[in-house]
Amino acid sequence: MKIAAKTQGSPSPARARIGRDVSARLEADPHVARAKTDAAQMYTYPDFLSDQECAQLIGLIDAAARPSTLLATHDDPEFRTSSSTDLDRWSDAVWPIDDRIAMLLGIPPANAETMQGQRYAPGQQFRAHCDYFHESAPYWEKMLEFGGQRTWTAMIYLNDVEEGGATWFPRAGVRFKPRKRMMLIWNNMLPDGSPNYNTIHEGMRVVEGQKYIITKWFRENAWIRGHVPTYTSSGERR
Repeated sequence: MKIAAKTQGSPSPARARIGRDVSARLEADPHVARAKTDAAQMYTYPDFLSDQECAQLIGLIDAAARPSTLLATHDDPEFRTSSSTDLDRWSDAVWPIDDRIAMLLGIPPANAETMQGQRYAPGQQFRAHCDYFHESAPYWEKMLEFGGQRTWTAMIYLNDVEEGGATWFPRAGVRFKPRKRMMLIWNNMLPDGSPNYNTIHEGMRVVEGQKYIITKWFRENAWIRGHVPTYTSSGERR
């Protein structure tokens, strides 16, 4: 059954081309498998990282974790309760992984935002959300200055979780249990280059243990870092 998508922005030939190019590249890679859904272009790559790389990244996340933030205030203080760390993209532990992810997707490294690490303790979660930007939102004009729309997301699980913590795509009908070293990759756009509402996903509540992941978001153009206000779920501005 085809799932109707909710439009959150305009079509874009450039984003459509990125989607075609990246998906063709991934589908030609024998290490990559297409997820069992037609609602979005979604892939997995088991064992993308080594155990040593996972341990190193977990150490970096723990060393500089702060409360996770949002681009806009939210009336649910429990919407995003994890901790996050912006990892130094030029460090010896990060840049080789950054480059490998970009090379796998065939997207210029300059289009990638800083790799973010996230840590979820028992009881923490990130409720259903989309990674793309809503073009009607107040922050959209600022996003256009810094590379425009997010196209692809690459997320890697750094550890196995005792219970809970799955990544759930309710509209796409797929759920991924955290598996150490596995990368999950998806296109946030539809084939016409407009945002795909079927990519809405949830970092489900961790029940037992901790969950560590890293996330790379890719923009349609080169990403230029600038100051963009963000907010914790409790409404604190950063």
